[in-house]
Amino acid sequence: MQISQKKHQIIQDSLPNFQESKKVKKHQKNTQNIPKDSVSKLQNGISKETKDSQKAPLIQKNIKKLKSPKKEQKNNAQSLVKLDLEHIWHPCTQMKEHEKIPLVPIKKAKGVYLYDFNGKSYIDCISSWWVNLFGHCNPYIAKAIKKQLDSLEHTLLAGFSHKPIISYSARLCALLPKKLTKCFYADNGSSAVEVALKMSFAYHQLLGEKRPYFLSLSNSYHGETLGALSVGDVELYKKEYKDILIQSLTTPVPKDSDFSKELASLKSLLEKKGKNICAFILEPLVQCAGNMHIYSKDFIKAACELCRQFGIHIIFDEIAVGFGRSGSMFALEQCEVVPDFLCLSKGITGGFLPLSVVVTHNDIYKAFYAPYESHKAFLHSHSYTGNALALAAANAVLDIFEKEDIIKKNKSKSEKIFALWQNLEKNKKLGNFRHQGMIFAFDIVQSKHKRAGMFVYQEALQKGLLLRPLGNTIYLMPPYIIKEKQVAYIVQTLEEICQRL
Repeated sequence: MQISQKKHQIIQDSLPNFQESKKVKKHQKNTQNIPKDSVSKLQNGISKETKDSQKAPLIQKNIKKLKSPKKEQKNNAQSLVKLDLEHIWHPCTQMKEHEKIPLVPIKKAKGVYLYDFNGKSYIDCISSWWVNLFGHCNPYIAKAIKKQLDSLEHTLLAGFSHKPIISYSARLCALLPKKLTKCFYADNGSSAVEVALKMSFAYHQLLGEKRPYFLSLSNSYHGETLGALSVGDVELYKKEYKDILIQSLTTPVPKDSDFSKELASLKSLLEKKGKNICAFILEPLVQCAGNMHIYSKDFIKAACELCRQFGIHIIFDEIAVGFGRSGSMFALEQCEVVPDFLCLSKGITGGFLPLSVVVTHNDIYKAFYAPYESHKAFLHSHSYTGNALALAAANAVLDIFEKEDIIKKNKSKSEKIFALWQNLEKNKKLGNFRHQGMIFAFDIVQSKHKRAGMFVYQEALQKGLLLRPLGNTIYLMPPYIIKEKQVAYIVQTLEEICQRL
């Protein structure tokens, strides 16, 4: 298949690092026998002889680019955007928005900063969708991955294993309640939820129990694959797919510290359909995609106890709140609940590589442990399950937690950040200031802008902040290495922007 000349030129302009090096080498080879005075004329752009030649435009183009790197960077960024929008369908995005809202190609990153192709820096206020814990290009994690590259990049996990995954599994289980001892790996959060749902359903099937329903909380979000979408309650994501989703029931999440009505509602539901429910899935402490809704740990404990009376499994989706984000290593510690399934992802590799894991217990494991002829195995897999590079990164993340006492440091840091965050409370257009661990949020309660959150996003981007509001909820979920002066700048910038709401 031939590429059009125009498209080929766009690709060439977008990838100067190796394309230009080829041109320069060709230029050097072609000009070895040109007299020095001719070369001088070429450089000054005044030689009629060389202007008419095929070599001159190439030489002049290279000289011009060498003399104007800023313009080259700008042109390169524009070419990248054009090529991107021609071929890439971005996630969770209305692509038509990019007719007005600029796409930002990132060239490099370091610490809490992202840098675009024009050299502009942005503080990553949301840890690049909540995954980055210890800063971009963290040297310790990067070194661990590079070292692993020299010995093993990947092998299938069916019938094979490797040291990084064995070491990590043992270390992870040592951090969890004693009952949680079995790890099943996938490569993203939604897939981890799917694994937990399937395991729970299959377990009850093996026991001869018909439990076709799952139970979740209102305002919940668990991912966008079909199973995960089925147990979520964000209408925006699931309304188009209702006819193909699995059966799920919803019980209300508490709106404040008094959860007596919500608990009574759950009890009533369980009395009617409890024996038909196989698992109750929830995001402990914070419903992150549900506008950073923080709710009672006491409700969680009471709700789980009720569900267990009906033989219902408990699935904790700690994909977003795990690994210190909630204030403890895992939110289950604060809830005082040992779930049957614990789903982890996002921060698991410090933002370097995709990985997820479901941790369960021996009672679940034993239900599938049988002779081959019984066909009781849990037949679920992904090609990159337990990737060695990702597990090397995950081990490095645990090293940092242990060596630098991150949880203790974060407790002090989170209080300081929230004190700064509360400086925005004097603006009466903002309300419901809240935080849980290293999660901070407030809501825009009044604005002249129809899309207030989008207004804040665009204005913040101009000031060098990467935010991604959830509707009219503005939140901060920074890498743990963020400094107080950087938070002060974020707050100061938001203060100025929010005055124009």
